[in-house]
Amino acid sequence: MTNMDFKTLINDFDWEGVRSEIYGKTAGDVELALNTDKRSIDDFMAMISPAAAPYLESMALLSRRYTQQRFGNTIQFYIPLYLTNSCVNHCVYCGFNHNNPIKRIILSEEQIMREVEAIKKIGNFRHILLVTAENPRDAGVDYLEKAIHLVKPCFPSISIEVQPLSEADYRRLTRIGLNAVYCYQETYHKDRYKIYHPKGMKSKFDWRIDSFDRMGRAGVHKIGLGALIGLEDWRTEGVCMALHLRYLQKNYWQTKYSLSFPRMRPHEGKNFQPNVTMSNKELAQMIFAFRIFDHDIEITLSTREDKVFRDQMTSLGITSLSAGSKTDPGGYAVYRNELQQWEINDNRTPDEVTEAVKKQGYEVVWKDWDLSLQSD
Repeated sequence: MTNMDFKTLINDFDWEGVRSEIYGKTAGDVELALNTDKRSIDDFMAMISPAAAPYLESMALLSRRYTQQRFGNTIQFYIPLYLTNSCVNHCVYCGFNHNNPIKRIILSEEQIMREVEAIKKIGNFRHILLVTAENPRDAGVDYLEKAIHLVKPCFPSISIEVQPLSEADYRRLTRIGLNAVYCYQETYHKDRYKIYHPKGMKSKFDWRIDSFDRMGRAGVHKIGLGALIGLEDWRTEGVCMALHLRYLQKNYWQTKYSLSFPRMRPHEGKNFQPNVTMSNKELAQMIFAFRIFDHDIEITLSTREDKVFRDQMTSLGITSLSAGSKTDPGGYAVYRNELQQWEINDNRTPDEVTEAVKKQGYEVVWKDWDLSLQSD
């Protein structure tokens, strides 16, 4: 690994060359990857290649073993709280697209507290994810700081999934109690990125990709990264994520890391259809490959996925589940399904998901285990 920043490294990434290399992997390459102790990026490419399909059972067993060694028989629960659907971006795949003729909502302080009260009634959540569309003027860092202060007495672990911020702003929010930042690059394919993000701040590829370095320099406790499955070849996206993960771990080694693999879901505005589909078996392969590649990484599976698949994956590599989620601002108490960013695929209550987790022989952790370890 060179001393270049990741923005420079990804600019030099040979997308088609790496894709060809992945699809050229053989069964022998997969067996070598599964039978070594320390996996390289080349080993990772073998494990996500088509050649690895016959080895999914072996990969699942390894994934389960490594996850239990690091995290035990536990699954962390979190719940998202959408604060606003007001957005300046024109992302072609998103229900919050600026062009969509929908009612725009920015929750007030009183409304945020009504949402918090409703959330506390449906589960013993201690980990909340604050989510916004991207409107820096009306729902920027000042608004986020107020929201964090409001929810902090009820949730010891606070994460955000918002527009990329400056290093100073990440540092500012971390000082008042922010624990984690989740940001999805959506696609690492720089040459095609603008197709999906034609206008708005999100159209600036370099600003977005550099946000992870800004988080690291600001001392964010945990950084979550991922790509949206449905835009470009998922296997090549996976290699970019693995490269990004290793880069961040080398440069910001005190930070914890989390991965997500959101598959595109139906949304407001029906013009865009996914360019790429990923089957359940392929998503499982991606999860297994990342767990074998990195035993310590946290892996999240949201309510984008259906209950059968989420239950199947509980013991096979994931560490975190959302439950009882609403993806519209005010969805728990204030507005009730005014507009979902995407359609929920697992509508079970937190109690129902808890029972499903217990049936797998696992326990639910309601707060961030890193914070609980720090407080001992």
